[in-house]
Amino acid sequence: MHRGRLVGTRKKNLANAWVTTKDGYILSMQRMPMGRSGEKSDKPPVLLQHGILIDASSWLLNSPDESLAFILADNGYDVWLVSTRGTKYSSGHTSLSPSDPAYWNWSWDELAAYDLPASFEYVHDETGQKLHYVGHSLGTLMALAAFSQDNLLNMLRSAALFCPIAYLNQIPTLLAKVAADSFIAEFLKMNREAAAKLVEDICQKTHSNCSNLMPAFTVIRTGTIAMYDYGSEAANNKQYGQPIPPVYNMTSIPNGVPLFLGYGGQDMISDVKDVHTLLDSLKDHDADKLVLLYREEYAHVDFVFGINANQVVYDPLMSFFKLN
Repeated sequence: MHRGRLVGTRKKNLANAWVTTKDGYILSMQRMPMGRSGEKSDKPPVLLQHGILIDASSWLLNSPDESLAFILADNGYDVWLVSTRGTKYSSGHTSLSPSDPAYWNWSWDELAAYDLPASFEYVHDETGQKLHYVGHSLGTLMALAAFSQDNLLNMLRSAALFCPIAYLNQIPTLLAKVAADSFIAEFLKMNREAAAKLVEDICQKTHSNCSNLMPAFTVIRTGTIAMYDYGSEAANNKQYGQPIPPVYNMTSIPNGVPLFLGYGGQDMISDVKDVHTLLDSLKDHDADKLVLLYREEYAHVDFVFGINANQVVYDPLMSFFKLN
């Protein structure tokens, strides 16, 4: 590990690391082992996983008093940030270039099966401790899929899921486009038409398509989340041994896993009704292991970029971490 920067001069205290997944993608990770006071603490590590259409810099873009990464570090936590494959800071591969179509031959299944385990294992091995996990948007989908298959739980202390995605009641290909437009419009305060044009430009310039740019939404069928659909019964049979992709069963998440779920009433992607469907799947979860935070005025980006999130979201999150 050597010293480096993620974005901007005020991130100069970050230490960079590169982690290679089992399928060859090289992920950028940053560590913030102490807060602005410079004093180290023995509190456990926290891994921050970003959402759609952005990278790990999302946790650092607000002022230090409003950015979760800084707030966690100032409270004594050993903070780790990771960017998923295909993003600006994680564009490497052991044999492929982003200009190669084969580089983009993945879905969010690979994010859950390869990227997330690589990040978990690296932090766990470096610190020798179980970790708290914070995921936003796509980061929640990756975690829920992994947890439902009993993966990573041996390294997990607790998980906080902002704007959880597990059920989406829209046609997948349409939803990918609508969700992208909605997210960009919401974040940049653009009108929907301008946002749609921007999304198209992003898709073209990344040598990918919107399905690869937003893998979270391309494989979600009505009422459930499933593994990647290869487009035909024959192809699915070859991959899975069945004509329809297997589903990730949210009821399989162990009832004793400490979970913190935050969601908002103005979210156009993680809709309240869909979150309630997820909560119904978790109805048997241990009551003292499930914390819910609902903000009627919050939209999808507010859990990361909201100027009052430090008070209404992160303070309760700190209390949750202290209990776990």
